Amino acid sequence: MKIRAVIELVLAVCAAAGCVVSWLAASTTVDVAPILPGEPSTTSVVHSAPLLVLSLLLATVAGVLAVLGIARLRRG
Repeated sequence: MKIRAVIELVLAVCAAAGCVVSWLAASTTVDVAPILPGEPSTTSVVHSAPLLVLSLLLATVAGVLAVLGIARLRRG
């Protein structure tokens, strides 16, 4: 049972790393055209909804696997 607990903890760390990568990749900076002629253009941050959902899903999976792995280590 200890092997399974270690595997769950390793998968939890991988899911947490994937969560961070997905979260960082979700935002991009775009140039926004000026409203009035002669004004400077501005920048805005645009977020990708699918990458944010993936990040939240991976965070949930990482949390569940971490709890299961720690519970198995404590029981065993």
